[in-house]
Amino acid sequence: MTAPLVITVAPNGARRTKADHPALPIEPREIGLEAARCREAGAAMIHLHVRDAENRHTLDLDRYRAALAAVRREAGPEMICQVTTEAVGLYSPAEQIAAMRALKPEAFSVALRELFAEPEDEGAAAAFLAEQARAGVLVQHILYDAGDVTRFQGLAARGLIPLERASALFVLGRYAVGQRSDPADLLPFLAAWTSEHRLDLPWALCAFGPREAACLVAAATLGGHARVGFENNLWRPDGRPATSNAAQVADLAGLARALGIEVATGAQARALFSGEA
Repeated sequence: MTAPLVITVAPNGARRTKADHPALPIEPREIGLEAARCREAGAAMIHLHVRDAENRHTLDLDRYRAALAAVRREAGPEMICQVTTEAVGLYSPAEQIAAMRALKPEAFSVALRELFAEPEDEGAAAAFLAEQARAGVLVQHILYDAGDVTRFQGLAARGLIPLERASALFVLGRYAVGQRSDPADLLPFLAAWTSEHRLDLPWALCAFGPREAACLVAAATLGGHARVGFENNLWRPDGRPATSNAAQVADLAGLARALGIEVATGAQARALFSGEA
């Protein structure tokens, strides 16, 4: 039986601005209000990026705390708040680790390629992930291709990546002009994921471009979960420009329900990612 679909909304990302879409939320209050609308539309988790005074990507702790407080105030306690550790060429693995240790979020995402950038990073990365697992943090590992999947499995087999409260995010495509992900792009990820080294962990998908919804529905029908929103795509499934992140969530939730797939609540998502479901 297919588990309820966890919909995560990624409302802004590290690169887009209001020049790309006027409804893209950047300030804490904007993020909080959009989080509430997305929760009502079916999102169980929000993936948070924050910006500095010049609208650049940052891992600044005070800005994260302001955004997290706004989400809690507007969307309530049930929605999972996942922060990003994304480097965007600005942060070293040590700086990413220090930010999460100081922030102590409920959940964060981290790119395998960034945390384990070099062989000499393995010791510090493994120690950091072990302490986060002991603290009960929900850690999502971002994987950009089948090679990343295989490497992730190998690091887990060596005990360098704990599997408690861990999940994976497969990324179809890149931040590039005209990027169009396709559902078939998921197949190499799944071939690697279901290999002899298969891990019994939740996995989710994000995709770029106007076929985002088709990619996410494909993932949902195959037992995966979905991340939707303006970070990756500004188009609705019918090809029209999207009006808001909440509308993107509502479209995906409607497609899932039409296929008989239940949409997860925040409580169900926490249970799934914590290994309690």
